[in-house]
Amino acid sequence: MAQMHPAPSPLIQLRGLTKTYWTGAKVFTALDGIDLTIDQGEFTAIVGRSGSGKSTLINMITGIDEPTSGEVMVASTPVHQLNQEQLAVWRGKNVGIVFQFFQLLPTLTIAENLILPMDFCNTYPVRQRRERALHLLEKVGIADQADKLPADLSGGQQQRAAIARALANNPPLLVADEPTGNLDSQTTDAVMQLFAGLTAEGKTVVMVTHERDLAHFFTRFITLADGRIVANEIGVPA
Repeated sequence: MAQMHPAPSPLIQLRGLTKTYWTGAKVFTALDGIDLTIDQGEFTAIVGRSGSGKSTLINMITGIDEPTSGEVMVASTPVHQLNQEQLAVWRGKNVGIVFQFFQLLPTLTIAENLILPMDFCNTYPVRQRRERALHLLEKVGIADQADKLPADLSGGQQQRAAIARALANNPPLLVADEPTGNLDSQTTDAVMQLFAGLTAEGKTVVMVTHERDLAHFFTRFITLADGRIVANEIGVPA
């Protein structure tokens, strides 16, 4: 008899998600009634033209911005109901964010950049934090850069460091906004392999990208246009 494997559980559930902004005397709808479920362990691409709502969508998922209406559930937490103080604590422990321009603190060493989120959330005993930082840097292939400043690293090395920092508190969700936008093709491939390996370990990765030639890395493609989902494709899109 074949062994039954449990179905993947939803990590992200968006219901009726709407975000509007006032621009002068006009209302601009950035997101218009988004319904979306993303399971644990998926590597999801968010694609669409500029102004389609991609960045607004990930800002809702991470709690950086709040919806005008609708629900944002991440790992069963109603993110849309949290106040700013609760959001900061929740985000620190549950979401790793990777930016296009790395956002490493320039006056801290690479290891210190990784230790800082652990200090903020107090997720690991003080004596274990540097050891964990070195372990994560080894995981992304730059352990030998631990005691250098960000300016001493290449762009690809800084992005690897940023990914390691996003993993510092072992969050279930990683959100990346154009993380390969400033990298050459070889470094881009290495960074994408790293993300794919993390999803194979059970992390959920949601990534905004313009780069369709990366399609083979993703398990799902969400295409936005005018604040709405116009395609939700499992696997490589046609």
